[in-house]
Amino acid sequence: MRRGIAASALVASLALAATACGGGSSDSKSDGPVTITWWDTSNATNEAPTYKTLVKQFEAANKNIKVKYVNVPFDQAQNKFDTAAGASGAPDVLRSEVGWTPAFAKKGYFLPLDGTEALADKAKFEPNLITQAQFQGKTYGVPLVTDTLALVYNKALFKKAGITTPPKTWDELKSDAAKVKDKTGADGYWGSTAGYYGQPFLYGEGTDTVDVNAKKVTVASPAAKKAYGTWLSLFSGKGLHKADTTPDAYAHIMDAFSSGKVASIIQGPWENTNIYKGSAFKDKSNLGVAVVPAGSTGKAEAPTGGHNLSVYAGSDKAHQTAALKFVNFMTSASSQETIALKNSTLPTRSDAYTAKVTADPGTAGFQGVLSAAQPRPALPEYGSLWAPLDTELPKIASGKESLDKGLSNADIAIGKLVPDFSK
Repeated sequence: MRRGIAASALVASLALAATACGGGSSDSKSDGPVTITWWDTSNATNEAPTYKTLVKQFEAANKNIKVKYVNVPFDQAQNKFDTAAGASGAPDVLRSEVGWTPAFAKKGYFLPLDGTEALADKAKFEPNLITQAQFQGKTYGVPLVTDTLALVYNKALFKKAGITTPPKTWDELKSDAAKVKDKTGADGYWGSTAGYYGQPFLYGEGTDTVDVNAKKVTVASPAAKKAYGTWLSLFSGKGLHKADTTPDAYAHIMDAFSSGKVASIIQGPWENTNIYKGSAFKDKSNLGVAVVPAGSTGKAEAPTGGHNLSVYAGSDKAHQTAALKFVNFMTSASSQETIALKNSTLPTRSDAYTAKVTADPGTAGFQGVLSAAQPRPALPEYGSLWAPLDTELPKIASGKESLDKGLSNADIAIGKLVPDFSK
């Protein structure tokens, strides 16, 4: 998840664009090997090595195709690709966050994949993930990995506190946090001030930042205020860690959880490998994964996330053909099994959930909560709507502005992103 676009990425993006093979460039004779460029946005330390290994396997099986692998930091990739595609040419393949896919498709940067080799196994993928990769009825990405948010918890700390089942409501979470503090000395829960991590609270009140069907901005609605009121209440009280609004808040929360200083957090499967490196999870089975607590409506839902592989529409035919073959290979059941086993991420097709994959407690746990994941609406701008909340929520959590003021500011900022939506 981990969203954000850095304006300072402009110069770097132009440099990266120069390395791309899209835009009709040619790097070989007509009968020679074709070199395609892939921008991978995965974690360079924990995930990228697996993708690099798969690239080598693909090249070994396809002697006429070479893959220029480029790892681009996730928080810079959206802006860099946007700049490259609109200027001198983009990479032939992009690991596109699901929220970026319809946005880039709308701009004409992605190639429709229906009927191509890339989507030859379309029926094998989870239908809602294919739907998320579509824009105006056409499919512009092949699901590579999926994810959602869940309550991840330390089973040993819960057991020591006498907690036999994970909390099902936010009130139960508060009660359990106090028990953990009393019995273990550790904090029971540490929440995030990032906009994306506030989504379960909105869903729990039956609302969202916007109502796509009604074309209305709803981030400051009564239901949203109630949702964020619950979110805010989880930063104060026995066993509830105070809000961290520093630039390193994400790392602080992860370090505290993986070392056993806090018993539960809201997190996604992309952090499983980091969690396992912590002293509290040397035994992987100590990791518990549960559906996020429910709001007052009884809904316990979290957003569906993940990444697709998309092909640049500006590449010439030879590069597109090679790129389509590469996408098919990387999203195959075999490749997805390898990715899941090495990176502890979730496959997007049922035939990749082999016995070996589900033997991982984290993977199996997150697979179990996917049914509570809510697909994103078909709105190209949707992935950008958390940015205003990333600005306002830390101010609210630190007491620098009131809940009403912060949500009002977010309402105005989101309204500018979807100007045809009413208030």
